[in-house]
Amino acid sequence: MRRRLLIGLTAASVLVTATACGSSGGGASDANASGGTTEVKVGLIPIVDVAPLYLGEKKGFFGKRGLKLSFSSAQGGAAIVPGVASGQFEFGFSNTTSLLIAQSNGVPVKAVANGNASTGVAGKDFAAIAVKGDSPVKSAKDLEGRKVAVNTLKNTMELGVRASVSKSGGDPGKVDFVEMAFDQMPAALDGGRIDAAMVVEPALASIKGQGGREIASSMVDIAPDLTISLYFTSTRYAQKNPETVKKFQEATAESLAYADSHPEEVREIVTTYTKIPPAVLERVTLPKWPTEPNRASIEQLVRLGEEGDLFKHSPDLDKLLP
Repeated sequence: MRRRLLIGLTAASVLVTATACGSSGGGASDANASGGTTEVKVGLIPIVDVAPLYLGEKKGFFGKRGLKLSFSSAQGGAAIVPGVASGQFEFGFSNTTSLLIAQSNGVPVKAVANGNASTGVAGKDFAAIAVKGDSPVKSAKDLEGRKVAVNTLKNTMELGVRASVSKSGGDPGKVDFVEMAFDQMPAALDGGRIDAAMVVEPALASIKGQGGREIASSMVDIAPDLTISLYFTSTRYAQKNPETVKKFQEATAESLAYADSHPEEVREIVTTYTKIPPAVLERVTLPKWPTEPNRASIEQLVRLGEEGDLFKHSPDLDKLLP
């Protein structure tokens, strides 16, 4: 059975053809878990944001509920969203905007648990617009007519820059956005190939380490305590395996709460699945990990996305959110 999955995870909505794996949309079901343990595959991006799941697996939060997590790393949501929808993964991690775009295009996804959030504190967030130390750019308004790097066009980081430029009295339509991987931004900024970078940790710490400075906390400018990401499954898997989904939700909530109150253990676990040096991790600003999504902040993302023509149809938050 072939499904044509329209997902807008890059500059234009990308057409992804995912071939269903046949039966249930993934893995052991509630009824056939052997030995009282259900193994589920989770598609993740190897970044700081997903530390709670690694920590929760290590602490036994999933094991005590009869779940065993099998992690699969991907470069981004462009692989994870169709992977979950087709049954390659039972659960996945994605930024909120990508899930909104996917759902608006008919991709059968359902958020099941919170991911991470902005710290909500301007100047002390894990994401920011950064410039060189000697740059003439003093505020987001000064980005008019300048080249600004974002990791993905028409997605969360671009919406953040637009929000900051508007807030400072500028015209976001005059910003020249270029797509670039986060880890390439420090060198590009230092070499003068871009004028500013909408960057997240640990690249933000790298830019500061080479003398750069922040001019705006864009995730904070979008909405207070913005829900940046969510864990999700396919609607088919959620319907067929409600008990497994409930256990995943409960264990993830416990993991998020633990990570939020144990930052040093977070920094330690991150070294086990990324190549971020411990010395850099010590300087990294961690995100917040609330146990529940902030719906008001997601509604603001929807408004910004509609203004930027990101959606084919207006997303249905009642159907998408937990």
